[in-house]
Amino acid sequence: MTIAVYPASFDPITNGHLDVARRAARLFDEVILAVAHRPNKNLLFTTEQRLAMIREAVDHLPNIRVDFFETLVVEYAQQVGATVLVRGLRASTDFEHEFQMAHINHCLTPMIETVCLMADQQYTFLSSSAVREIAAYKGDVGPFVPPHVAAALTQVFAHHEEARR
Repeated sequence: MTIAVYPASFDPITNGHLDVARRAARLFDEVILAVAHRPNKNLLFTTEQRLAMIREAVDHLPNIRVDFFETLVVEYAQQVGATVLVRGLRASTDFEHEFQMAHINHCLTPMIETVCLMADQQYTFLSSSAVREIAAYKGDVGPFVPPHVAAALTQVFAHHEEARR
């Protein structure tokens, strides 16, 4: 049984993330979407909120589960018995970063392989930070995230606007 870990902040999860997750689920017996718990990082959603949004987005996919980690990703992968890290690539700038991280992770834990899946053409421009910025200016994020994530973004930025008043 091959277990793969797809680690990211998922702040928030996008349709691009979900595309990579669905495709990984066809390749591996189990895929764990692993949310990076980074309390010192300035994230829009808490770890618990991100976990809940992701679970709702993937609840129809039987071989995907959702978890979080607070360690190095290769340590987490070893803890859950994974032998593969899944990463999505959108553009050449992603490649340089992922190439470097794959080599570092391989040096740390040689038995864990990194597999990069190319983003579907419709998602090559899509990032969580772009979605957050669109939502902050009350733009329509509907084409980029699941409906429940769009609603959560609207609610968060409405709350931020009220707090500024």
